[in-house]
Amino acid sequence: MSAYNAGQRFGVLDIGSDGTVREFREKTQGDGNLINIGFMVCQPEFINYIDGDSTILEKAPLESVAKQGQLMAYRHEGFWQCMDTVREKELLEKLWASGMAPWKVWD
Repeated sequence: MSAYNAGQRFGVLDIGSDGTVREFREKTQGDGNLINIGFMVCQPEFINYIDGDSTILEKAPLESVAKQGQLMAYRHEGFWQCMDTVREKELLEKLWASGMAPWKVWD
């Protein structure tokens, strides 16, 4: 799982110094911790934690493997920006149009 510090808008990860995710939970108002930014690599056995199409990945499956000490995180410290809203889409488009897009690493 990839992790990033994006304030308090998203679910929260409690990650040990070795990268082990100790807890995966939804945010509270006071949080400003690392979040799951949605890029994951899973062992095939992880599918056994998913009980059909109605399973919410961020609930029982990820909470369970975190409690078992089987969830690891990579701390991403570069640029990251979600694009869940029109405002975020416009921000990213503005960065691109200005030539200041931090994700553009090629000429």
